[in-house]
Amino acid sequence: MAKTTGLGKGLGALLSENVNIEVAPQTQSVIKEINTKATSSSNTNIPSCITVDKNGALWIDPALLKPNPHQPRKEFDSKKLEELCESIRVHQILEPIIIEQISEKEFYIIAGERRTRAAKMLGLTQVPVQLRKFDEQQKLELALIENIQRADLNPIEEATAYYNLIQMGDLSQDEVAKRVGKNRSTVANSIRLLKLPDDMQKALMNGQITSGHARALLMVKTDSDMRILFGKIIGSNLSVREAEELASNYNNGGRAAAKKKDAKKTPPKDPDIQNFEQELRNIFGVKGINFKGSMDKGSIQIDFASRKDFDRIYNVLLNSELRIKN
Repeated sequence: MAKTTGLGKGLGALLSENVNIEVAPQTQSVIKEINTKATSSSNTNIPSCITVDKNGALWIDPALLKPNPHQPRKEFDSKKLEELCESIRVHQILEPIIIEQISEKEFYIIAGERRTRAAKMLGLTQVPVQLRKFDEQQKLELALIENIQRADLNPIEEATAYYNLIQMGDLSQDEVAKRVGKNRSTVANSIRLLKLPDDMQKALMNGQITSGHARALLMVKTDSDMRILFGKIIGSNLSVREAEELASNYNNGGRAAAKKKDAKKTPPKDPDIQNFEQELRNIFGVKGINFKGSMDKGSIQIDFASRKDFDRIYNVLLNSELRIKN
């Protein structure tokens, strides 16, 4: 893995927010390719709302910056934003925000939305920028690379970004994997998460379940079993391994067998019979009393665990018989 350093200019600046980021070699080549295709605005074409300092750096009011419409990340961690604010307060914004003009006083943030949000939170009126021009696919690709290299996206955001990149660029999963420096299986498994129902996707986004739990849910063959497994994962706090075992069990008919077993359970006994069984337990001094049938016809089973129990039962029955004869 090569490190991007000295990222003051060029698309390498996409991948730094006041820290050095390790970038896959495959991703570096993609950045260079996009950097070659993207066009910089010359100083003669700079909008009046952008100022140029003595070093040629461009500055703009962050209030004029709008989020990239292809920004894959929808959730921003408030704690991490506060940490970034503190870093900017001490060190300022070290890398320019990459922007594209969309009207006289409106610009899209192509890369650096966290820096922009932090600048607004701090009340800054000027931030450093690079003014560029990108096509739609490049906007998505650059935003995706920026976030993925930092692992900032939740699993559903990442999966959606891969899917959109495939659709927009007419790319294969293998091509997307190469462009973002990932294995093809990683991209394929990520996109599979979009097959989950909306509520399960939301649980994954919120951290209620992990990607491992999600893959276990996708193992289940039927919607009803998936729904039951999801409830168990949430309600019983199942581990990924336990979820996988249950998924495999359901696929092999485990839940159907359990239902059949439950259906064969003996219905609850009449309260009067239960009271009668308890009276017999008290008389014979043993727990194993089982009354089968009804008061009109049935049987009584008496279980004993020792010779002492047998002798006591025998004496009770013998004394009862003598009392009846007398």
